[in-house]
Amino acid sequence: MDYTDTTDTTDTTDAGRAGEAAQASGAAQASGAAQASEAAQASGTAQTSGGAQASGAAQTSESSEAPKASESVAEYALGLGDDALVLAQRLGEWITRAPELEEDVALGNIGLDLLGHARGFLTYSGSAWGKSEDDLAYFRDESEYRCNQLFEQPRGDFAHTIARQLIASVYFDALYRRLSESSDATLAAIAAKAVKEVDYHVDHSVQWVRRLGLGTEESHERMQRGLNAMWPFVDELFRPDPRVNELTGIAVPPELLRESFDLTVPVVIRESGLEVPELPAAQGGGRRGVHSEALGPMLAEMQVLARSHPGATW
Repeated sequence: MDYTDTTDTTDTTDAGRAGEAAQASGAAQASGAAQASEAAQASGTAQTSGGAQASGAAQTSESSEAPKASESVAEYALGLGDDALVLAQRLGEWITRAPELEEDVALGNIGLDLLGHARGFLTYSGSAWGKSEDDLAYFRDESEYRCNQLFEQPRGDFAHTIARQLIASVYFDALYRRLSESSDATLAAIAAKAVKEVDYHVDHSVQWVRRLGLGTEESHERMQRGLNAMWPFVDELFRPDPRVNELTGIAVPPELLRESFDLTVPVVIRESGLEVPELPAAQGGGRRGVHSEALGPMLAEMQVLARSHPGATW
């Protein structure tokens, strides 16, 4: 006799399958919920991290704002900037007029170096008064300029320009070497960069003084006349300035630069077969806004575009 259980098991099997499906669905939902939770946490972390980074960047930006000069330091930087700016403008007048094509390029490059020095000093100076480098370059009148009178003298012939370049380059070299050790970090940085460029300016002028002084009779006479024309303005570069002496450790007292100048320039002049001029010093007064008649017309030409179209951009 067959004792096999013939009871219908269909319902039981279906019920088991339904239970398995339910468990699988629950597991999937649980897994999905866990993933969603992890994603939400990750998103929150990312947002928090992003917010922290943005906040840090903002704080860094605030802390890295350009330094602001004090009133006395700004006045000092203004004079240095005006020296470089005015001489750069004078050198720019030689473009297409130099005796050699190479000198068109050389004098133009020296002028651009000086313009870079001027921009640094004027930008720092203007920070004390809320003015830009352009404000100071283009919207001051003649009496508001603080350049020494040597730099504003007319370009004259090529020998006149080379005579001034010899004097100016040796002066700038001594000045920037000392100023690069200033306790004012901004002035020190400008000077440290400038002195590398001025090294070339010195070499360029020395080579030309020798070439002209030891050249033809005509070039020798022109070089001597150039030195005679510029020499009266040498003394002003080294006159003591009480305002500078108050900036101990920051500014360079002009009188400290004279020894270096006297050990260099007269030697170059004599080795070039020329005579060191013995002429009375000009009255000077450029640092006080007292200038020769040469500055006004130069500024009029330099400033005409900016004043005709103030605020224009292109």
